[in-house]
Amino acid sequence: MPIRTVATKPYGDQKPGTSGLRKKVPHFQQENYAQNFIQAIFDAANANAGGGDGRTLVIGGDGRFFNAEVVRIAIRMAAANGYARIVVGQNGILSTPAASNLIRKRGASGGIILSASHNPGGPNGDFGIKYNVGNGGPAPEGVTADIYTRTKTIAEYRIVEEEAPDLSAIGEHRLGDSTVEIVDPVADYATLMETIFDFDKIRAAIAGGLTLRFDAMHAVTGPYAHEILEKRLGAPAGTVLNGKPSEDFGGGHPDPNVVWAAPLVDLLMGPTAPDFGAASDGDGDRNMILGRGIVVTPSDSLAILAANAHLAPAYRQGIAGIARSMPTSQAADRVAKKLGVGMYETPTGWKFFGNLLDAGKVTICGEESAGTGSDHVREKDGLWAVLLWLNILAVRGASVAEIAADHWRTYGRTYYQRHDFEEVDAAAAEGLMESLRDRLASMSGQRFGSLIVQEADDFSYRDPVDGSVSTGQGVRIVFSGGSRIVFRLSGTGTVGATLRVYLERYEPDPARHDLAVEDALAELIGIADSVGEIRQRTGRTQPDVRT
Repeated sequence: MPIRTVATKPYGDQKPGTSGLRKKVPHFQQENYAQNFIQAIFDAANANAGGGDGRTLVIGGDGRFFNAEVVRIAIRMAAANGYARIVVGQNGILSTPAASNLIRKRGASGGIILSASHNPGGPNGDFGIKYNVGNGGPAPEGVTADIYTRTKTIAEYRIVEEEAPDLSAIGEHRLGDSTVEIVDPVADYATLMETIFDFDKIRAAIAGGLTLRFDAMHAVTGPYAHEILEKRLGAPAGTVLNGKPSEDFGGGHPDPNVVWAAPLVDLLMGPTAPDFGAASDGDGDRNMILGRGIVVTPSDSLAILAANAHLAPAYRQGIAGIARSMPTSQAADRVAKKLGVGMYETPTGWKFFGNLLDAGKVTICGEESAGTGSDHVREKDGLWAVLLWLNILAVRGASVAEIAADHWRTYGRTYYQRHDFEEVDAAAAEGLMESLRDRLASMSGQRFGSLIVQEADDFSYRDPVDGSVSTGQGVRIVFSGGSRIVFRLSGTGTVGATLRVYLERYEPDPARHDLAVEDALAELIGIADSVGEIRQRTGRTQPDVRT
């Protein structure tokens, strides 16, 4: 099979963030743009002893616009770069957790996942490419830095002349010296879920009257939810909403929160609400959890899942520890303390959990941005969280609201919100963060309204497994009594900068567990605007999204 070496030139703007390289679709459609980045991945993977040379590679994505085209390019380039077996989801589809599972199950050296997660799709929407390593998790910073370095000097890429096989044809196909295996994207993942959870108990609870709705948001989890919830667990047809994946996510924004999944929220708050509701995002790694009359915050969901994980067969012997990203509320910390297990606060980005999971230090991980998972894969996993909630509901025989209220009585309630200021002028956002950093040393002991600053810092993290250090991860202002404000710039957007402000108030008194969240956080919201100089520096008077 002839291999073509194509001359190219660097673009210079292909620096991957914590979730890979993300740009608008037209940017990726530039000549050789995707090819350059994929070749840089293969070159870096080979240099780090995890590349081709007879190895296995997994390829798939969330089905957004331009997904199939880049899958075909990646297959042809993988064959040209020496991979012996290339495992691809049918029609180029794989949820991110399903891809992680396939990498681990097949002993692959890595995988290419095409997704921009919860960002909009379509011809003018977002697109992304990321590389996962052999443990199934996102490439560590050393590898992503190597990839970026190579994109700045790339002069050629390699690709086989023959076209990729039909992506719809399940089975093995030859492409040069490589075997391309097209697989059912759902089967292995669904079987894995059956080994973790008590499907018999969940099935019995549904047969006994437990009602639920799952909003796939026209994204990748639709086929997974149809198979698991409706076929294997016996939920009635119609349980899965918006279950057919769409290249533009039905014209919507596949982010499972109260803004973009508003119809589901309205249903759960209405007079005909089911017992349980959930949603997932574009690539299937995030989740939103609801019960009749209640939206469970991602931080509370992490804490509740960790406290009740022993009710699922895979965690019957208990959990080794819990990890959370720094902006995630401290609700899980109190669970870890009561269980007597380790608690780890990491930077944002799932790859920081990988070392802890591989070392057996933690079992449950979570981020405030609706990502939760465990040691079954090395990615966050939306359907896993949904199934663990269903397992807990089936065993405890209580409602979501009752389980949340019981948790708050035991551990205290953490009122929490994230305020996103999107597409902020990048220079203004950077100036805001620099101003905060300059004032950190003077904040300790200051009083703001009724609150006194106990500690203020720019979060840094030393990995307890490999000793690597990450700095500049976000400004934390901790007040006496457990309240916090965190300021951080997000790397998940593709236009301007996204300023995220995280607000957290701890309330141990059960008599004050029924406050409206806005009332509970009102003072912190005012302090955040004043201390952060948000209005002054960005011109914004309100966040674009509150979650």
